[in-house]
Amino acid sequence: MVIAAHRWLMTAPKAPLVRESFDAAPGAPGEVTIAIAGCGLCHTDLGYYFDGVRTNHPLPLALGHEIAGRVVAAGPGAESWIGKAVVVPSVMPCGECELCRRGKAMICRKQRMPGNDIHGGFASHVVVPARGLCPVDEGRLATSGLELAELAVIADAVTTPYQAATRAGVWPGSLAIVVGIGGVGGYAAQVAKAMGATVVAIDVDDAKLAAVGEVAAALTLNARSHDQKVLRATVQAFAKSRNLPQTEWFVFECSGTASGQATAFGLLTHGATLSIVGFTMDRVEIRLSNLMAFDARALGNWGCPPELYPGALDLVLDRKIALKPFVEIHPLTEINDVFAAAHHHKLSRRAVLVPA
Repeated sequence: MVIAAHRWLMTAPKAPLVRESFDAAPGAPGEVTIAIAGCGLCHTDLGYYFDGVRTNHPLPLALGHEIAGRVVAAGPGAESWIGKAVVVPSVMPCGECELCRRGKAMICRKQRMPGNDIHGGFASHVVVPARGLCPVDEGRLATSGLELAELAVIADAVTTPYQAATRAGVWPGSLAIVVGIGGVGGYAAQVAKAMGATVVAIDVDDAKLAAVGEVAAALTLNARSHDQKVLRATVQAFAKSRNLPQTEWFVFECSGTASGQATAFGLLTHGATLSIVGFTMDRVEIRLSNLMAFDARALGNWGCPPELYPGALDLVLDRKIALKPFVEIHPLTEINDVFAAAHHHKLSRRAVLVPA
């Protein structure tokens, strides 16, 4: 069996992405071929392409790890997936090693990430392991007002902050502060609200703050208009006015910038949890002893275990998380222009690239 397909390859940092034809037939037991409905463009992709962040798979490589589509072929042992609409986990643990068996799937040394370890979703088709795929109830999808392509952003943009909030232990009546609300941060705010927290959103873009204020944030603050001391005092006053905790705040750093990380660390309070969701190559100077003094904790968040995907998908299909206002669709043929626009902050929403 031959499945004629194409993908867009990164050959070198900043070099134009080039189209390549390939055979997308599954090559091993347990693998499936997915006809891609859409693939989201993530800050991580921009890091590989513009900043020289190394991929595990040598170049050339098709980037893209936010994938939704339909299974059209399967290797031995995975035939039951054929015909199903799915969201592909952005990080796919092996499920069999000692780390996976101990519940440490996100540090599995055999994990595969599309667009990093294997060819990714900026393509017409992708071949991935069937293990961990998240099936989509198409009846519920039909009544949600969403298209399958739009669900692509669940893989990473929604599930990573969902894991972060789950791991941090966000509880009803708590205070959650999200620093950086473009892309992942906008969904982090919605996840925290869905879990019962009152949300404070901090960013430098008034338009993004206004958008998240409509769906999730009870208070929005522009970091350019408030220094660190004023930010902290404003959040404290807000918490007091709403009878919210003055301790045990949940702080989610989603900006992926040095300034955002410094801001997030400066918002630690007694018993706080700092969850690092965004990524930057830049270094940050902090007083680490604040973690000790506040009896606080800091957690890194790499992807999301596949077993948590159905819960995140439920929040979307139940309309507790809004996708459509924060997503814009582009043809895959415009991939070079879309990468440039995202890099120069000319996109107001998360781009999803759709094969022609």
